Amino acid sequence: MSNKVFTKNELLSKLEYYCSYQERCYKEVEEKLFSLRATDSEKESILIHLIENNYINEERFAKSFTRGKHNYKYWGRNRIKNELKFRNISSKIIEIALQEIDSESYIEIFHDIAEKNWKTIKERKGPKKNKKFVDFLLRKGFENNLIYDKLNELNKKE
Repeated sequence: MSNKVFTKNELLSKLEYYCSYQERCYKEVEEKLFSLRATDSEKESILIHLIENNYINEERFAKSFTRGKHNYKYWGRNRIKNELKFRNISSKIIEIALQEIDSESYIEIFHDIAEKNWKTIKERKGPKKNKKFVDFLLRKGFENNLIYDKLNELNKKE
C-alpha cells in the first residue's frame, strides 16, 4: 500500500471508476476509501456523491451478484444469501435479488453439478461418499431437502 495522500477530487474520480467498471456494494466502497486513507469527512461526502449519482445501488449490486454467482459459479441460494448478508445487504433487497434466479434453471444446474460431483467422488458407495457429496453441495449453498432427495435418488440408482 502506498503512502500517497490523494486530494478529494482524486479520490472521487478513483471511486467513480472503481464503481463503474464493476457493481459495488456500499461496504466494498467504504473499505476502498479506508484503504486509500480518506478522512471521515471525505468518505462521507464521496459516499453521498456516489449514491446520489447512482454509482452505488445496493439493489442493482445484489441482483448482479446473484445472477453472476448462480450462472457462473453455480452457487445455491443459501450461499448467495449469506454472501450478501456478509456485505451488509438488507434482507428485503436479498429477497428481491434471489428472484433473479429462474427456478427451472436453478433445479437444472443443481442436478447437473450434483450428478457430476457424484461421478467424481472416488469412494465406493456408502457413508464416506455420501458425506463428501452432501458437504460439497452444502458448501455450494444448496438447500438440504434438494441435497438429500438427490442423494437418495443416486443411491437407489447404483
